[in-house]
Amino acid sequence: MDKNQRKKWNENHKIFRECTLIPERHKEAVHVLQTLHSFLHVSIDSLNSKLTLADDLLENLEGETFRQYPVSTPDTKNSIAWHLWHMTRIEDMTMNILIDDNKQVLHMSNWLEQMNIPFTHSGNDMSVEEITLLSSTINLNALLEYRKSVGKQTQEIISRLIPGQFRMKIDQKKINRLFDEHALQKKSQWLAEYWSKKDIGGLFLMPATRHNFIHLNKCIRIKNKLKQKV
Repeated sequence: MDKNQRKKWNENHKIFRECTLIPERHKEAVHVLQTLHSFLHVSIDSLNSKLTLADDLLENLEGETFRQYPVSTPDTKNSIAWHLWHMTRIEDMTMNILIDDNKQVLHMSNWLEQMNIPFTHSGNDMSVEEITLLSSTINLNALLEYRKSVGKQTQEIISRLIPGQFRMKIDQKKINRLFDEHALQKKSQWLAEYWSKKDIGGLFLMPATRHNFIHLNKCIRIKNKLKQKV
């Protein structure tokens, strides 16, 4: 991702933030949001013809690089495996529970079995031992398919939004579902409190777009640093 692409993405993110405040700009907000979000998933599902940030990460991504933990970078020591799984879980639970009040993609198929992991939560506040286990055992292809399904579902949710919905607050019952379904650990109460203060537009601004953007960039930095050591 070059500087111009980064600048354009950030500019569109700012435009989307402005549009969420004005119901009359709903169609524009939806279009910009779909474009922002699609750039964070593989290009086969993208609205853009150019390569996406996710494509950039996955190009020539080797298994050893994917699983390496811990890593030594300024902003994270977690593996690419953990980051990809974490951002996908966050998108799944925030979009499908907090916004759509529906079933998580994780539970629409036997994704845990396919990914070969026991964790249903977001990955926040995990122990070193848990991150080590996830990084060493998770199935990359299954994780990528799960992420693809989550991305498709988010695009569908975006397409069903109605004017004024971006300003709607999150019902506490939906927050409670995060813990009832073990999407968040009890010790991650801080994250539920953070989301409970957001409106729907705010959840699209951070978990669905900016959060993925941040973690994908971390993954690319990890990948590039590990490649330099070879």
